[in-house]
Amino acid sequence: MIMKHDMLNKMETMRLSSSLLSSIKHNSHSSSSSISHSLFSPPQPKSTNFISLKTMYPGNSIPRGNRNLSVVSASKADDGSQLDSPFQGGESFFRSVLASMEAVYLNRNPTAKSILERVRSVDNDQICYDHLAFRTFGVNGYGIDSMANFFLDFGYTQREELRFPAKKLKALWFSPPSLPVFDGGSGVGGPLPRIFISELLVDEMSQQAQEIIRKHTQISGSGYKHAALSSALGSLTWEKPLYSEFQLLARESEYAAWTLVNGYAVNHVTISTHRLKSHLRDIKSLNQFIEKNGFKLNSEGGVLKGMVQITNNFISSLSVSPDGLLLQSSTVADSVSFSFSDGVTESVPCSYIEFAERLILPQFKDLPEKEVKEFHRRDGFEVGNADKIFESTSKGQLTRKAG
Repeated sequence: MIMKHDMLNKMETMRLSSSLLSSIKHNSHSSSSSISHSLFSPPQPKSTNFISLKTMYPGNSIPRGNRNLSVVSASKADDGSQLDSPFQGGESFFRSVLASMEAVYLNRNPTAKSILERVRSVDNDQICYDHLAFRTFGVNGYGIDSMANFFLDFGYTQREELRFPAKKLKALWFSPPSLPVFDGGSGVGGPLPRIFISELLVDEMSQQAQEIIRKHTQISGSGYKHAALSSALGSLTWEKPLYSEFQLLARESEYAAWTLVNGYAVNHVTISTHRLKSHLRDIKSLNQFIEKNGFKLNSEGGVLKGMVQITNNFISSLSVSPDGLLLQSSTVADSVSFSFSDGVTESVPCSYIEFAERLILPQFKDLPEKEVKEFHRRDGFEVGNADKIFESTSKGQLTRKAG
């Protein structure tokens, strides 16, 4: 039986690998209204959408045009000293994998796609991602390391650990390597984002919940070795669960239930608001803009430190770090129809989009605005902020009516 599973896993890996290479090479696209265990070929949006051919980099070279070359390093120490390592490997391949992850994310989450398009239409400039986030199961090799290894291989650097005892979670974030980029690069074609990876501490769950999670990760075998491939293809590495299994996990941990049906898919992307050029670079203005366009923001935690704007009955809440230098907000997750293995089809939470404004560190507050770089701003993450952002996929937020 073990040999049979190993053989099936090897065959599945070869099939997924072939499919990913095909999707990157040909930029083919298809659509689907539900997530399934079967291959979910990542559709590439048309050139009018947020992802364009400029960010996909087909072939072996990156189009340079007449753009200016610059080196962007997103994470440095407070004194500006280098913390990350140089980029390693083939840049076009790495960005193509990120683009495939992004394409799956945008196809499944119309709210995120629409907001990116609207912000870009107003800002008329590049949109930079602050970070990409992933969720994992901390068991059988399926935890943080399973996804982190891909980014570490390309020069990312592990940074601080965050703990969320009430949610039975821990997380690590990774700073990007220095890499030449070209003015005008947007999304995954722009400055490389930070990576935030969390994992469920499965051993702290109930026995029933542990059995469900262990069952599916064991069926997957060595699927954890292909976490990045799974994310780029939008495919689960384990079999689709029973609806009753999803319900049981949802009652105990919405995080666990989300991961069971979404796997390694991008949980959210985050717009770096302070890198925008229009008035939307102020996160409070961006929140107002989003709500005026009819989108719901995550209201978990209420208003912090008086950071609230009330305009035309729209209320925008911000999560603010204790030092007041990291401001974050997010939309409520989209939902998608999911066909469970027992034939039940139900709506399940998918992903969402986040916004982050990193303010200038006190020691650099007197710098002229034109001289301010990313390493002059507040870096890292905050447990309090992240804890509330996690709620963007919770039932309470999904069923809440817009303000």
